[in-house]
Amino acid sequence: MVERISDSEYAVMEPLWRAAPLSANQVAAAIGDERNWSIQTVKTLLARLVAKGALATQADGRRFLYSPLIEREAHRAGEMRRLVDRLFGGRISPLVAQFADAETLSDTDIAELKALIERLEK
Repeated sequence: MVERISDSEYAVMEPLWRAAPLSANQVAAAIGDERNWSIQTVKTLLARLVAKGALATQADGRRFLYSPLIEREAHRAGEMRRLVDRLFGGRISPLVAQFADAETLSDTDIAELKALIERLEK
């Protein structure tokens, strides 16, 4: 299991999940003006992700190319499980109730939840 990935590290993972392998310069370009980070900041975050076991490196001349060792969906599932465990005692229904009480569920969300429940009941 990979150590928790910070929000900044997640921003670095996103372009790698879309298209890997990438160099540090390519990752920085993909992040672009969204974060306005220096190349050194991106390299530091890449090094942290390598140390955590989230990224692999391969030499490409004088630069390194980075590739994810964890899939986006596996990471998302782990983060979701941690959230539900920490905030809702491991139960999903209080999470959905929280969204419903906050009136943040759209009609589309409600329809998708109904379809999911129907599928789970079968």
